Amino acid sequence: MKFIDEAFIKVQSGNGGNGCVSFRRERGVPKGGPNGGDGGRGGHVILKSVPEKRTLYQFRFQHQFKAENGKNGLGSQKTGAKAQNLFIDVPVGTIVVNTETQELIADFKTAGQTCIVAKGGRGGKGNKHFATSTHRTPRFSQPGESGQSCSLHLELKLLADVGLVGLPNAGKSTLISVMTAARPKVADYPFTTLTPSIGIVNTDNIEPYAIADIPGIIEGAHKGVGLGIQFLKHIERTRVLVHLIDAAAIDKENPLASYQTIMDELASYSQDLLQKKQVVVLNKMDLPDAQNNAALFQQTSHLNVFKISAATGKGISDLANTLGLLVDE
Repeated sequence: MKFIDEAFIKVQSGNGGNGCVSFRRERGVPKGGPNGGDGGRGGHVILKSVPEKRTLYQFRFQHQFKAENGKNGLGSQKTGAKAQNLFIDVPVGTIVVNTETQELIADFKTAGQTCIVAKGGRGGKGNKHFATSTHRTPRFSQPGESGQSCSLHLELKLLADVGLVGLPNAGKSTLISVMTAARPKVADYPFTTLTPSIGIVNTDNIEPYAIADIPGIIEGAHKGVGLGIQFLKHIERTRVLVHLIDAAAIDKENPLASYQTIMDELASYSQDLLQKKQVVVLNKMDLPDAQNNAALFQQTSHLNVFKISAATGKGISDLANTLGLLVDE
């Protein structure tokens, strides 16, 4: 299944049923009065966030959704049946915007949230409502109201407490596979990760938290280079950023090159990202030259860093506990 995080759909709620024109016809009851029933309400279109959905893939081929119309009223003051509401499931983290007005309609932050995006039309009144002392036999009723229609822009932004950022091959996929039960693809070539991966970290005495591997950040990503800005938006909701750096690949002539590349891309995309709590982590400390490179990086940057090896598990427990504490702050 492809990771689809953006979709455009059109929704149409149901029309209300028409009111009925009817008169009482019963033996022994001459000149029976009007008894036309009301029409039923049309179905609402309702978006609902569910944990089972991970992407907006379902909207890749289906773009139009229409609820049923309400039933017409009947004689003997019988109201027409109201239509069933149309529920459309979306992933948690979906933002819904009206494409015509750019109004934010809904932001699904938790599972089970619902939002009526198109209300069904009200049913029309039957002729029983229009009888008066001077007009006892109204031969008209009220038509049902039309349903609402609108075009919607759905955008999925992952809801994770911690976001992993770094250049390709920094070891993000390996790290998330060690810290959580997530099993992203791991290989030694750029852009191994083509979709965000998310997992839950469980630590002692700290509430579990969600961590996401954000792929595709290279120099020029905010302009669409590489995987571009397709996945940068997924770190907007994170509380903590983990800046992962391959210690074995640090440039001795310019130790901060990889670090500055990512920071520049984050700033170019949104200055708000620079205000988030950030932890700098030097990975692959088990490889040759990593220790010397790490010392050079710290001397140049004056940053407090975590030194880990996702491959061997060294330092992972301390990092997981520290991130858990930062998330809870």
